[in-house]
Amino acid sequence: MENRKLNPAAARVNAGLRQKEVAKYIGVTPATLQNWEQGKTIPNVVSAKQLADLYKIDLNDITFTQKL
Repeated sequence: MENRKLNPAAARVNAGLRQKEVAKYIGVTPATLQNWEQGKTIPNVVSAKQLADLYKIDLNDITFTQKL
């Protein structure tokens, strides 16, 4: 079966987590997490890896794209 890449919001929802929970775990504000999920900004590598670990997926399975 082919793996599909997930955007950060879909990965979070699939993991059954809320934005506030994830933001607290990563050490960012909920607004920062929301910006990542909406493509307004992208996380640094350390934060992206923390997200993947929290969501129990490979970092390569999350697609971070910044909307201009």
